[in-house]
Amino acid sequence: MSAMRHLRRIGAVLALLAAVVLPPRGLAQVPRMLSAEDVLASSAVHFPTILEALAERRGADAALLEAEGAFDLVFGADGSSRTAGFYDGSVIDSGVRQNFGPLGSSAYVGYRLSDGTFPIYEDANYTNDRGELKVGVLFSLLRDRDIDDRRFRRTDARLAIREASLDLLLTRVGVQQRALAAYWRWVTAGRQLEVFDTLLAIALERESGLVEQVRSGALAEIFLVENGQNITRRQRLAASARRDFQSAGLALSFYYRDENGEPQLPVADQMPPTAPIGEFELLAVGAGPGAMTSIMQRPELAILSTAIERAQNRIALAENSMKPRVDLNFELSHGLGSIAEGGPSRDSTDAAMRLSFSVPLQRRAARGRIAREHAEVEILEQRERLQLDRLEVEVQDIVLALDVAEELLRLAEQEVDQAETMRDAEQQRFESGASDFFLVNIREERAADARIQYLAADLERRIARINFDATTMDLERLGVDETAVP
Repeated sequence: MSAMRHLRRIGAVLALLAAVVLPPRGLAQVPRMLSAEDVLASSAVHFPTILEALAERRGADAALLEAEGAFDLVFGADGSSRTAGFYDGSVIDSGVRQNFGPLGSSAYVGYRLSDGTFPIYEDANYTNDRGELKVGVLFSLLRDRDIDDRRFRRTDARLAIREASLDLLLTRVGVQQRALAAYWRWVTAGRQLEVFDTLLAIALERESGLVEQVRSGALAEIFLVENGQNITRRQRLAASARRDFQSAGLALSFYYRDENGEPQLPVADQMPPTAPIGEFELLAVGAGPGAMTSIMQRPELAILSTAIERAQNRIALAENSMKPRVDLNFELSHGLGSIAEGGPSRDSTDAAMRLSFSVPLQRRAARGRIAREHAEVEILEQRERLQLDRLEVEVQDIVLALDVAEELLRLAEQEVDQAETMRDAEQQRFESGASDFFLVNIREERAADARIQYLAADLERRIARINFDATTMDLERLGVDETAVP
């Protein structure tokens, strides 16, 4: 009966191991070792929120192209002809116009050609027999001099592109931060599972020897029952660790994706090799001037600064609408060809200057917009100040957490050395008959627990460094390609 129970326990352990090794259907399996760089490279290219931010950036680019359309060269033409009556005049008028930015200026070139006669009230239609060429420029002296609807839309579109680019960078940093944390949680869960599986394997191996000793009468059967208790407890610990490992793998598959963007479930065979206790990279950093300077480059602050600039441009546009309009127009015209029906007065080069003036009398809408946008600027400035204070406190807290995590890891290393030394010594005493089975089990489990705590401390240290890198925008450590950020 004891042998059958032993076989059933081994079968249960193998079944649980198979649940980790074999992934669920529909999730790809890559049998090579999985590194943090592999995960970061995958999430940087295929994670949906990054793809969404890229699409939003393309939309912002398209909006700028649309706003630039207000400065496109425009061609227009119209014509008329009298088909009956005393007069038989026909005229065609065409031209191109180009809007510019400075001084709200625009330039135009026109060509007009007439034929036949016109009544005196349409005398302006007459041209020479080859038409009339006209060139002119228009300037805004007050309203629309510094800003107008066209320039505002173009500038606002450019600022929207900056916001979209910053949002894309912020998204990339956030995704890579979470992807890297998910990877190390998976690695830690796998290594903790190895500890519990090793602990269980020791108890199972010991049971084989105990079964033979009980059969031979060298030991009482109670030792077999006690070891069975240990096996059950260690099976429970291993099953819980295996569940945590599977859960961590599922969380990692959210970021680790194949070429089609589908989640890939990592398997146990992809675990990186376990580093010896004590051989770990020193990650601690200080919250010096460099870290504080990096905080000023945070996308959140730049996004708020850009939003303030956009609001200030809206204020400038509203203030522009309150100004009087004074437009100055210079025009030069020249008749082409021989004198036609209009007579010799058309056969000349004329220069003209026109000045137009208008003023808005009721400007309540503009004043309301200005007051509203000033309030918006103040709101955004307070948010910017709060965000900066929050980031400064956050980086100081992260540095503190990182320093403490480094110290806790060193203490955990000492605890592992001490617990394993006690375990080995107790094992030697047991083999020489100077100890008992109960103490050996306690020493084994304490050594395993010390190693589990060491792995947990190492994870906390890594998470703290990941958070520090994200807060201080260390793009290289996060696997963010700066050239890929538009």
